[in-house]
Amino acid sequence: MSERRANLYSAQVVIAALNEESGIGPTLKEFLNELHSPNVIVVDGHSTDRTVEIAKKLGAKITFQDGSGKGNAIAKALEHVDWNIKYVVLTDADHTYPAEYVPEMINVLEKNPQVGMVCGNRFGGHTEPKALRGTFYFGNRLLAFAHNILNGVSLQDPLTGLRVIRSEILRDWAVASQSFDIEVELNHLVERHGYSIIEVPIAYRQRLGIKKLKMRHGATILKRILIETLLQAKEIPKPNLPNNN
Repeated sequence: MSERRANLYSAQVVIAALNEESGIGPTLKEFLNELHSPNVIVVDGHSTDRTVEIAKKLGAKITFQDGSGKGNAIAKALEHVDWNIKYVVLTDADHTYPAEYVPEMINVLEKNPQVGMVCGNRFGGHTEPKALRGTFYFGNRLLAFAHNILNGVSLQDPLTGLRVIRSEILRDWAVASQSFDIEVELNHLVERHGYSIIEVPIAYRQRLGIKKLKMRHGATILKRILIETLLQAKEIPKPNLPNNN
């Protein structure tokens, strides 16, 4: 077995899904092919369509989240991750993120022990015209600006859904986020473990099925940015002031 293929076998894919019967099939097929049949966990939010049926037929392990929201789903997935596997791949169930970039993302981690997470940067590659339109594009850019200014974690695309993370970072993670703010919390988790984050440019496709992200979720994400800013401030050690006595 080649070193590159061995590295692919050391990855586990986690996908949160809710009523994604249009996208879950193409997404799973692409990742299974590109990563040579990895272990895949699909966390379902109690879908009312054929999402679970399709995922089961393609060989994914299915678990059901206890609550609702993407953050809640990721927390549930961590209960089922095989911690002997080196890397965890996070992606969405709507076929927006091409799997072809993941092998190189894993390779970056293999070659750079100081890097804890590699993220797919949607703004650095080709984005299909209808994939990030109008309000959602500008909302993403404004939240990215707030994230970088307030949190000090400088990323072009801090809210991307395609990530490869060293599993050791996630092992004892007590997830606080319940919704789409999970990416902000994860960025800080990696930094707090002393690792850096690298972005690689990726293509981004128009989603299959109905978009779950709404404008109201922007407020949730901004709130998480502010919470992480406060947590970061508490962690900064106070300087030793001279004793004038």
